[in-house]
Amino acid sequence: MNELITQGEINSRIFTLRGKEVMIDVDLAELYQVETKVFNQAVKRNIERFPDDFMFQLTEKEYENLRSQFVTSSLKHGGRRYFPYAFTEQGVYMLSAVLKSAVAVEVSIEIMRTFTKLREFSFHYNALAKQIIEPERKHDKKFKEVFRQLDTIVNETQKTDEKIMGFIRDK
Repeated sequence: MNELITQGEINSRIFTLRGKEVMIDVDLAELYQVETKVFNQAVKRNIERFPDDFMFQLTEKEYENLRSQFVTSSLKHGGRRYFPYAFTEQGVYMLSAVLKSAVAVEVSIEIMRTFTKLREFSFHYNALAKQIIEPERKHDKKFKEVFRQLDTIVNETQKTDEKIMGFIRDK
């Protein structure tokens, strides 16, 4: 495989759209070393392999938002007559059945490894976050109870002090 394509480079081309991790057709075509037009033609010839949960077309708003947030070289080139297609992990996996070059196979493997690592990272991150948050919740409950008890003691002490001094407390 081309040593210039690293998991970091692939990772930088994975975006979250519609709550899914996706890659854009332009970036995939570049990684697969084919023109975007040729890439999309291959997909369209096999469109039955790409249901909506594997691939979807970006809306104008999504495209503009993506362009404004991630001005990558692949998104700078203008002249598109349609909005890009986004491929989910399953869609990228399906591409390996559609694009049959040696480069496509190797790139698909690296992309799958990158998606797997992202999932593993997300799992570990969520587990760590839970480990951090859980003690806070337990301590919050304990602190609330301590503060409630302190409030009770303070209120009782004030009532006792008022009785001793002969003050009548307005309610």
